[in-house]
Amino acid sequence: MDGHRLLDAGGAAIFVPPDARSVEISRDGTLSAQGQPFGQVGLVRPVDPVTMSRAAGTLFAVDGAIEPVEAPNMLQGFVEESNVDPMLELTRMIEVQRAYEGGQRLLDSEDERIKSVIQTLGR
Repeated sequence: MDGHRLLDAGGAAIFVPPDARSVEISRDGTLSAQGQPFGQVGLVRPVDPVTMSRAAGTLFAVDGAIEPVEAPNMLQGFVEESNVDPMLELTRMIEVQRAYEGGQRLLDSEDERIKSVIQTLGR
């Protein structure tokens, strides 16, 4: 969507033949048009995930070595699910907000108590 190229295992861009009417992808990442393979998606992962850093948006940069994924399992026509459960996170956010409000009330009442003590002792 952002114009980034699909790369093969060697890091070269994969180009779809101009006469391709449809493109299929097999489980191992092989791309084909009208039954003729024309490329294979390069799927890699960092050797040490700690070396990954956020670059921009959903992109990551890897400062260390990368290795190819052995036996990749790619599926055509599926959308990757999020690793976040929105309802669980919303519930958690409400719990955190309530805990914050409780802490704020405690601080306010303690402040009022200290003011009261100062006024009483100041007379």
